[in-house]
Amino acid sequence: MRRWLTEGFVLIIAAVVAFPLFWMVLSAFKPEDEIISADPVPWTTRPTLDSFTRALTVANFGRYFMNSIIVALIVVALSILISFLAATALTRFRFRSRTTLLIMLLVVQMVPVEALTVPLFFLMRSVGDSVPVFGLNHLGSLVLVHLAFSLPFAIWMLRGFVAAVPVELEEAATLDGASRFRFLWQVLFPLVAPGLVATSVLSFIHAWNDFLFAKTFIISAVENQTLPLALQVFVKPDQNDWGAIMAGSTLMTIPVLIFFVLVQRRLVSGLAGAVKG
Repeated sequence: MRRWLTEGFVLIIAAVVAFPLFWMVLSAFKPEDEIISADPVPWTTRPTLDSFTRALTVANFGRYFMNSIIVALIVVALSILISFLAATALTRFRFRSRTTLLIMLLVVQMVPVEALTVPLFFLMRSVGDSVPVFGLNHLGSLVLVHLAFSLPFAIWMLRGFVAAVPVELEEAATLDGASRFRFLWQVLFPLVAPGLVATSVLSFIHAWNDFLFAKTFIISAVENQTLPLALQVFVKPDQNDWGAIMAGSTLMTIPVLIFFVLVQRRLVSGLAGAVKG
């Protein structure tokens, strides 16, 4: 009886979480009159692709899509590399201010993103004076900001995976003639791969779905806007084009779903390892 109650409770939670996604996809296929109807129903008898057509015919839609892909993939690659090296250093080595750094990693995650938006805007403007590719109106500014927000959690999460690898394994590799660099990339890196996958998924989602930073830093360079900004075209003063907005949002979820499918096995073990750590 207790098992049935638990499973029923879990199913209810899953249904509540999945309902907005279901409604988004459903609205993307609904004709406009059904979307704005005063009596909405959770089905449609006249599915249509008109909303997708309007979403895909937005000027430079492909360019916006590629900009989002570029930013997300660069953030994932850099966060994997830097967080792995930082987590290894914080776990394997003892040095001054090590504890302070660990505490700072926790504190940084407690600061609201909105509180840092304005200071980051002025920081990116100053950085752009010296290194234009990382300044305002450039995708480099988005990469830097997303990397800064992804790294603290990624480093903290990977510490558990690195710590779980016995020190004796490194000692054995050293006795066999392996250098520290070789141990790092040929032994330790594959062992913590599930944790790397888990952190990469979170980094990808954070960068892919971002609207706030993209709106703040990409001011006038339309060619460098990302996909979430493209949906603003359908937000109008008189009446929003909810069909196109839902269709565009549905299209935006496809890369995330593909990414999840590719890494799902490693992701499950990675999250399980994080909980144990």
